[in-house]
Amino acid sequence: MKKLILTLLAVGALSLAGYGKGPAQKYIEQELKTDSLFNNAIIGIMAVDGNGKVIADWNSNLPMLTASTMKTITTGVGLNLLGPDFRFSTKVAYSGEIADGILNGDIYIIGGADPTLGSADEVAYDTDSVFGVWADGLKNAGIREVNGNIVADDSYLVRELIPDSWSWGNLGADYGSGTSGLCFHENTQRFVLKPGMNVGDSVKIEIVYPIIPGQKIINDLTTGEPESGDRSWYYLDDITRTALYSGSVAVDRKEARSVNSSRFPHLSCAYHFAQFLAENGIKVNGAIKDIKQMPEDTEREIVAETFSPRLIDIINVTNSISNNLYAETIFKTIGKVATGTGSYDSSAVAVVRELEKMGVDTYGFTQSDGSGLSRENYVSPEFFCKYYTAMEENANFVPFFNSLPVPGREGTLKSVLKGEPDSIKSRIHAKSGSLSSVRCYAGYVEGGKKSGLIKFAILTNNYAAYTSQMQPKIEGFLKALAMEK
Repeated sequence: MKKLILTLLAVGALSLAGYGKGPAQKYIEQELKTDSLFNNAIIGIMAVDGNGKVIADWNSNLPMLTASTMKTITTGVGLNLLGPDFRFSTKVAYSGEIADGILNGDIYIIGGADPTLGSADEVAYDTDSVFGVWADGLKNAGIREVNGNIVADDSYLVRELIPDSWSWGNLGADYGSGTSGLCFHENTQRFVLKPGMNVGDSVKIEIVYPIIPGQKIINDLTTGEPESGDRSWYYLDDITRTALYSGSVAVDRKEARSVNSSRFPHLSCAYHFAQFLAENGIKVNGAIKDIKQMPEDTEREIVAETFSPRLIDIINVTNSISNNLYAETIFKTIGKVATGTGSYDSSAVAVVRELEKMGVDTYGFTQSDGSGLSRENYVSPEFFCKYYTAMEENANFVPFFNSLPVPGREGTLKSVLKGEPDSIKSRIHAKSGSLSSVRCYAGYVEGGKKSGLIKFAILTNNYAAYTSQMQPKIEGFLKALAMEK
């Protein structure tokens, strides 16, 4: 009897906890707070309806790791400061004198941090078309031969391809590619790894594209046991152009294809443009040079300029597929435009200034990078809700809102709420974020007539379970928000 009374009291307490509250807060108290997986993690949640009323709250003022939900801050502030029609510029110029079609001087590619330059993404312009405009500019200037070098000028942004706070294990992967004043091919290289005939044999490495002139690769790869898969690991030095490939590729694999980060995209751009010129009737007799190898204040004559797609088109890709390079470029460009210096430090300061201009209290906000890959980004759910509220009142809200992924559609939320009706999924517009032991969602939910447009963030940090175990309950919270009347 005593045991029965205690059980009834527990059930009664649980039902009273959700009494008079909406679906989202009930879900927190009845599903999340009673689940040991969430009790053994750090959870922060807040949701605010269209009337400014808090409809869900759990540790909402706790600054937490954001992962890629940070991209919504980077892209929103970027839209606000730069405008949706902003375009990144790349210029081609020459120094020296032209006589009888021969330039006795150098060709300069002057970067403006266009992250789409040389990209295979659908949003980007074809590389040969861009190179063709540059080559035509040289030809129109009367240049048919160059007695000089092709100089890669990436000085538009401070040369710090990655922030200090990125984890070592992320640096070799394509998603660990930082930005540059002269980006190329999304600052990556593609490789093919071919294992040997027997376990223990060396692995053949082929660089598919693009080439880094002067690059040296140390090959420590070995052929691994059958069914061991691709266990290769890559790191590229950002000073000596020396790369290390280590690990193994299974003997029963024909080949492994790998996309890795590049620390010298500006030199790759110059190299492949030199190849393009040679194939199109302009002979270059010099070498590929880094801008830091050249005399300062050299007088240059601009002959061509190309532009990226519109910023909003780049942001659509950034948020849809969670492109880290695009986010980092937008972040550092905010600093460049606002302060004149395109560094991580100046960008962090500039973002805070822009947020304050938007009327957002920056308490509970620390930003270290633009993409969210850093583990030194700390944002509270309360800040996210205040920021999203300010964005809702911003002139660029509609394009920002439309850039956010929707469950069931192409993008990072495609598999979220699988099996749920479109009437629920189509009302969620949010960004996901993942790091080791970090899973987050933040954005908007179109609620009912009473709740209006809901602003929300659910941040889960430091959980010991597999993400696949946490995911169903997190998605359950998203569904609960969509049930708000």
